[in-house]
Amino acid sequence: MPRISQGGGHQTVITTFETSPGSCQDLLEALTEAYDSFISKQPGFIAAGLHVNDAQTRIANYSQWGTREDFQAMLRSDEMRRRNRGFNALCKGFEPVMYEVSSTFGAD
Repeated sequence: MPRISQGGGHQTVITTFETSPGSCQDLLEALTEAYDSFISKQPGFIAAGLHVNDAQTRIANYSQWGTREDFQAMLRSDEMRRRNRGFNALCKGFEPVMYEVSSTFGAD
């Protein structure tokens, strides 16, 4: 389970996928399978979560990595490039963006 904390020394990546109700479940299944069989086994992977909006038009993915380089190496792998082409076929577009946690609020 992702743990959001300031100064944790890791890389946070938030990716949003714009999809449609007709393909949302297919994309969610493809993302889940990618995490189960490939992404979660890559060096530097810490945790991730997938979130779907009520209208099933967006999927948000929150992931944590040891370093920026760990995430970039996973993205550049042949396996992930192949998977990203498949994700792209199931949505209107997606964009991973790297963030640093600047503040947190609420329960630990």
